[in-house]
Order: sequence, then structure tokens, then C-alpha cells
Amino acid sequence: MKKKLGIAGAIVGAASAGVAGLALAKRYAVGRIRLRPDAEASEPFGELRGREHTLTTSDGIELHVEIDGPEDAPLTIVLCHGYCLNLESWHYQRRDLREDFRLVLWDQRSHGRSQRAAAEDCTIDRLGDDLAEVIDTFVPGPCVLVGHSMGGMTIMALADRRPELFGDKIRAVSLIATSAGKLAELTLGLPAMLSKVVHKVAPGAVSILGKRGSLVDKTRHAGSDIGFLITRLVGFGDSRNVSPTVVDFAESMIRATPTEVFANFYPALMNHDKLSALDVLVPVPTAILVGDKDWLTPPDHSKAIAAALPNARFVEVEDTSHLIQFERPTVVNEVLRDLIKEA
Repeated sequence: MKKKLGIAGAIVGAASAGVAGLALAKRYAVGRIRLRPDAEASEPFGELRGREHTLTTSDGIELHVEIDGPEDAPLTIVLCHGYCLNLESWHYQRRDLREDFRLVLWDQRSHGRSQRAAAEDCTIDRLGDDLAEVIDTFVPGPCVLVGHSMGGMTIMALADRRPELFGDKIRAVSLIATSAGKLAELTLGLPAMLSKVVHKVAPGAVSILGKRGSLVDKTRHAGSDIGFLITRLVGFGDSRNVSPTVVDFAESMIRATPTEVFANFYPALMNHDKLSALDVLVPVPTAILVGDKDWLTPPDHSKAIAAALPNARFVEVEDTSHLIQFERPTVVNEVLRDLIKEA
């Protein structure tokens, strides 16, 4: 039991209080990072606002939705965020696109300001249904769908459940740092044998953590410096060039996601398999982006998607990890603008 809790705690950033020497080393490391020059220190993260709406889904969950940009724009961009993040994770894309295009940003169920859902309703298929309802309600004309990580899976689920939307309504798709399946086979940068042990133990450990979510959350909030280091390592590949302010902002979103939500969606992510649904995207302009050092959804997963979509544009960005929209916003935004022109 302790072994399971320890592994899952590391996954969510709850491995923590530690011995005094570790705590001192951690503070020293974080302090040195924060003292570096930071070009993003004045960036208004979390301050961009749109026209706020609430959508009540067909199963009664209230989703937080924001519409930004000109209402009369001929094209709407729908942005779908990733696991344990929220709509604020599209900060740079929102800042770049809001002057020219109508944007729809939304917090996926149980994330951000959207309502918590029961564990049995935290599935990728249900996220696809939510996206369909967001489009039906807030997208009057043609649109482009953009999904990061779990958001990309949400788009695949939509393709599986509502294929008729792709083509006339949905003119183009971007899948960023995501996977069509087999996430349970990830090595997470670990040796093969250790990776197998982690995957064997993790489901039970995550389930236990979810049942003790409120207690774990207290530990996570107390260990924000550890969360900073874990986010920097896992989300940004421990890049020396990433802004401490950016890492802080990403970590704050992850920390704000309750452990119970992390646990509720974990089985859905591990069981996700939508490779067959990619056939729906074949006639639709598609851009696939991934960082070459992404541990969470490694390049092989994006390459598998690209192999199923021979007409798609595939971009592998060097020295970049999972939170590519934060780490390489200029590259992401350029690819999105090119995709929008195709749409």
C-alpha cells in the first residue's frame, strides 16, 4: 500500500515533505531558477477575458465557456485544453488570434471553472459529447478545432461519435502533443523494467489517492516548490530556457485540479483508443505538433496519428516537451495560422 501511494504521489506532485536535506536542496534549486532573467515576468497570464457563458450538458454538468474575438468573424477557433489544465493554457494562442478570429475556449468537465462530474462520467467519449454540445451551442458557422493532449483525444472522440460534423462544419483540425491510444505503454523516460512496475502499480495507487483526495490536496498545496520542479521537468523537459513565470502558471493550473479529478480521468486516458476514428479526419486539413522530448505523449504517438493521416502536416519541434503551446508559442501559432488559411 505504501509503495502504491508513493508512486502515485510522485505522479501528481504529492511526493513531498521529505527529509530536511532534500527540502533544503529543493529550495536552493527553485531559488536559483527563479533568480534567472525572465522575459515573461510581466506577461498577463490568467488576465485575458472573454464573454463568459455557462453550458448545461445533456447529462446536467455545467461547463464554463468563454467567447473571445469579433462575433462577425467568418471562422471560429475552438480550443480544447489538456488533462489537469484549463482554458487558460491557451494564453499565447488566445493573445495572438483574438484580434482576427472568433475564439471559443472552454473548461472540460471537472477542470477549471466547470462543474465536477462523477467518476463514471469522466470518460473520453463523454468529453467528445461535451465538445459536440459546445459546437452546437456556440459555433454558428464553420470552425477549426485545436486540441492539446487530452483535448486532442476529445476531438478524436468527437470524430468517432459525430463524423458528419467534419468537412462542412469543422474545416480543419490541429492535434497537439496527443495520442490516439496505448498510453498505458509509455515508459515515462524510465528503464523498461521499472516502467512496467510503475504501470502495474499505478492504477491501484491512483485509485487510492483519489479516495484520499482532500488529504493529498493539502500536501500538494504545501509543496508548491516541489510541484514547480516536477512541472518544469515533466512539462518542459527541464529546459533551461523556459521562463520561471510560465512554469509557475502551468503548475498553478495543475495544482488547482483536485487529486480526485486526476484519479477519475486516469483510467479513461490509459484505455483511450481512437486510432480507427482518424479515418474521419483524412479529408480535413490537419496539423500535428509534438515536442521531440515529450515524455507524456512521445513523438511516436503523434507519428502514428500522422501515418493514419497521410495528408496531414506533421511538425516535430526540437528541444521541446509536453507543454509545447507554452514553450514554443511562436511555432504553434504559426502552424495554426497556416492551418486557418487552409480552412
